[in-house]
Amino acid sequence: MRGGLGGFDVGKMMKQAQGMQKEMLKVQEELKERVVEASAGGGMVTVHINGQQELLSVKIDPEVFKSGDVSMLEDLMVAAVLEGMKKSKDLAQLEMNKITGGLGANFPGLV
Repeated sequence: MRGGLGGFDVGKMMKQAQGMQKEMLKVQEELKERVVEASAGGGMVTVHINGQQELLSVKIDPEVFKSGDVSMLEDLMVAAVLEGMKKSKDLAQLEMNKITGGLGANFPGLV
């Protein structure tokens, strides 16, 4: 179907879009298995988060408990999780950009 949109082949564009969608779904599934690590307080709190922004584990150095400072532990946990989420989102964006050629950032919900 040529000519309707300035000479673009709409059928070809649709096939390409469907192919890209399949690749994106595959990457999203693969991101479940990709894990990033982030820590705070010099490693006192370490988290593992997958590429779909799911928190998988939290490790706390027993030394943190010796201080008895609950507020500090809470702050360290928030800092570690935020850093892990950022790393996870960056990973997902990087993988989607491989498919979309950088367009993924312009379409909410892709990552």
